[in-house]
Amino acid sequence: MQRLDDQGILFRPAPSAVLTDTRVVAVLRAAHAKDYAPVIEALQRGGVVSIELTLSTPGVWDELPRLQERFGDALEIGVGTVTAAAEAETALDLGAAYIVTPVTDPDVITACVRRGVAVYPGGLTPTELHAGWKLGATAVKVFPASTVGPGYVSQLRGPFPDIRVIPSGGVDIDDVPDWIRAGALAVSLGGPLLGDAFKGGDLQGLTARARRVRDLIDQTANQLGGTR
Repeated sequence: MQRLDDQGILFRPAPSAVLTDTRVVAVLRAAHAKDYAPVIEALQRGGVVSIELTLSTPGVWDELPRLQERFGDALEIGVGTVTAAAEAETALDLGAAYIVTPVTDPDVITACVRRGVAVYPGGLTPTELHAGWKLGATAVKVFPASTVGPGYVSQLRGPFPDIRVIPSGGVDIDDVPDWIRAGALAVSLGGPLLGDAFKGGDLQGLTARARRVRDLIDQTANQLGGTR
């Protein structure tokens, strides 16, 4: 069910200033959420400060408050791989900055919109993506993005010129400029950014990759005249 404001206009939670400025989300998956903190620190040093903790990782509910206390306002932490409204409500009760879901579930979207928290539902077809947008999603997540490529975003903006899109799933670092040029609000990066960080890999290397992503985004945005 759509939520309308006092003027009868669809209410849509806005993307955070952090996401609008940095335009990248780091998607974290590990053996256990207790492994997150050092990796988040490495990402933060590289300028990637929008962090998605996935529910496919055990221990997220326990670690989310601890991570928020540890990092404070230095970054924003959302919860992803949310597939039920009850999960969304729990994440919001624990202070998640935003919710990400791999599917277009009206109950999840509505739960977030009702509470005024940014939500990014996943979909692939125009029907799925438009359905999520119509319900008040902050932006829709094209997933898996590698299946369609950046040109898909340009095509979507033909019939849906106002739709905000975040590609996720198989997005490589070298592809980031193409997605931004195509009109993506931001990019969502998992394995290509994280690499072997959760398997004892070099965290300095992770920081370097994060910094490279931010440099690519900033350079592309400057070429486009700072447009979002």
